[in-house]
Amino acid sequence: MAACSHTPEATVHATAAALPVVTARAAPTDLAATFETGGIVRATSTAPIASRVMAPVSAVHVRAGDRVRRGALLVTLDAREMTANRERATAATAAAREGSLAAAADAEAAEASLALAEATHRRIADLAGRQSATPQELDQAVAALGAAQAGVRAAAARRAAAVAGLDAARAAGSAAETGVTYTELVAPFDAVVAERSIDPGAMATPGVPLLVLEDPSSFRLEVRVDESRGAEVRIGEPVEFAIGSDTSSAGPSAWTSGRVSEIARLDPASHAFVVKIDLPVTTSVRSGSYGRVRFSGPSRKTLTVPSSSLLRRGQLAFVFTVDSENVAHLRFVSPGKAANGQVEALAGLVDGDVVVAEPPPALADGQLVQPRSVATAGDGR
Repeated sequence: MAACSHTPEATVHATAAALPVVTARAAPTDLAATFETGGIVRATSTAPIASRVMAPVSAVHVRAGDRVRRGALLVTLDAREMTANRERATAATAAAREGSLAAAADAEAAEASLALAEATHRRIADLAGRQSATPQELDQAVAALGAAQAGVRAAAARRAAAVAGLDAARAAGSAAETGVTYTELVAPFDAVVAERSIDPGAMATPGVPLLVLEDPSSFRLEVRVDESRGAEVRIGEPVEFAIGSDTSSAGPSAWTSGRVSEIARLDPASHAFVVKIDLPVTTSVRSGSYGRVRFSGPSRKTLTVPSSSLLRRGQLAFVFTVDSENVAHLRFVSPGKAANGQVEALAGLVDGDVVVAEPPPALADGQLVQPRSVATAGDGR
């Protein structure tokens, strides 16, 4: 008879020593309504490096993934044409300088001629007043004086033109010198080479990126938010984010606090906003990683239990409830939204049910427990 007898499992657990547990009471709580959306991590500062001139690529000094310092040489273009332009501009500047000197000498000669014409005119006019010079001589002196004055004006104009020509030649020389610097592309800031799309021998075209640099010191997560939820997202609003290829089932510890830094205008094609979330400097991410953002909406009253009370077994969720005799029972629940350490109980529990807040691994269905403390779902204990 002893061999054939059978003691129910629940009775065995009930007669065992009581297991100390922490419990909480399911209670209605103001739970903030949340919604999630996915996006891509991007560097805050991104710089496509493109050529300003059309020239063959002589050398590419970096590869994708390389770290570079500000001012580091990235790409060298064929500089022969630019060097020739600089030499031509240098020669033109020298010619303009000599022309300016010649114009200055002409101006001095014209001033001397004017002084002589004025002196001659004074003498002839004095002699004509004493009837010692003929009217023809006086007319010749007046004409010579007018010609000298016109020569001075012409010389001044030529001198001004020569000075302007010299300034233009110097400006052209400066432009040519600057053009030579366009054949060496350097890093605008400390960065990582994210993309390389050019090789030596290829033709660099103005405006077409050769490299893409990213600042590895700061990142942000860019997500799209539907137009209907635009009023629920504001700049400076705190949010939660999770980074990784599989964030759909990320636990509470995987979510990190962030802040909305920018909201782009509504895209008329997709009817969505691009929302940018600044990531903390301590976040270890890579550009291009997938991430999800959890935004908070208006609060609503719902039945909640501590998130730590859930036991997930495959696609199912369970909690241990404690009855009036301090016996634990495994119960199936249907969890909903989670926030602030609480999870919504859509089915399986009612207001006032006592659950084990942190089920120990040794806890089994029907086992006698000894609650150490009882807290409501909203106490946060």
